[in-house]
Amino acid sequence: MQVLPKGIRHIPGFLDRPRQEALVEAIRDVVAGAPLYVPEMPKTGKPMSVRMTNCGSLGWVTDRARGYRYQPDHPVTRQPWPPIPEILLDIWQTVSASDKQPEACLVNFYSADARMGLHQDRDERDLETAVVSISLGDSCLFRVGGRTRGGQTMSFKLESGDVVVLGGEGRLAFHGVDRIYPNTSTLLKNGGRVNLTLRRVNP
Repeated sequence: MQVLPKGIRHIPGFLDRPRQEALVEAIRDVVAGAPLYVPEMPKTGKPMSVRMTNCGSLGWVTDRARGYRYQPDHPVTRQPWPPIPEILLDIWQTVSASDKQPEACLVNFYSADARMGLHQDRDERDLETAVVSISLGDSCLFRVGGRTRGGQTMSFKLESGDVVVLGGEGRLAFHGVDRIYPNTSTLLKNGGRVNLTLRRVNP
């Protein structure tokens, strides 16, 4: 049995199928108000392999000119992000171990060939409150390491309904998605994986 790095919790099957379906409907409403778009890497302008959007008072964005940051509006529509659905706030209150409320929920959509390189979630001013990650749809191979790049890593499968919490010593752990396993879930009508990442931005 694998032992995860300190501060990282994997909660398999946290959401049963009905709650997964309810969450998908809530995210469809979010996307209706804040359409998915393709973000760009800083400096190079290279498009990322995921499509993304946000909900909450702030949203994480990136582009060639200004790089990684949080802002209160959608970079394409210039409209405020939709509020975080109550079902997500309930999950946060259950697993985050924080009395603060999340200010941002990043919504990433992974097609079958999408990936996410190893990175830290460190664009927030609050680096103490846990980050809560929720998986919906196709399974993925999730990689996690320590707080320094180039250190030892380990990988494990995330399935639809799983939750991962990065808190304490694991708050700044490097993590990423190595691959998607297509057709491993019937939750999303057209396949793919949705990852929801709840974050507190300000102390």
